Amino acid sequence: MDFRPASGRPMSEAEAAAEAERILRTEFHNQPQPTAPIPTSFRDETPLPPFGPTPPVLQPETRTVPAWAAGTAVASIGIGAGITGVGCGTWLILQGLAAVTLTSVLMVTLPIAALAALATTIGSALQHTRATVTHTENHYNAPVTQHTTHTEQTARGFFGRITNR
Repeated sequence: MDFRPASGRPMSEAEAAAEAERILRTEFHNQPQPTAPIPTSFRDETPLPPFGPTPPVLQPETRTVPAWAAGTAVASIGIGAGITGVGCGTWLILQGLAAVTLTSVLMVTLPIAALAALATTIGSALQHTRATVTHTENHYNAPVTQHTTHTEQTARGFFGRITNR
């Protein structure tokens, strides 16, 4: 750039640098200097004494927990643990079902077969307890009449019972 003072001739590099320095000193000297930021917090770095002038005072525990609140807390913990176990078991079963293998098929069919066997066992036990007790030798004191032409059958309920009369 070409700087020309009032005399009209161009300034040398040294004169231009000296003039720039003068302008900067005079123009920016009256500007307010930036102040240090005001701290918004204070941290006291002095070490704390090991004990203070006041002796410690015993503060006894005066709160009481009602029995229902303690019972609810214990029940909540138990239910949470139980649900976690059920969730883990369900996850394991569903992981087994996701893979179509012999193990997954057995995981589905074995509980159903176990329920069917249990129902059969209970039904058989009930039938044997309801059966009449007979002796090996039957002694009849009256004439015996046998009716074979009339048969009546009634089925009741899910597990039907047939009665012949």
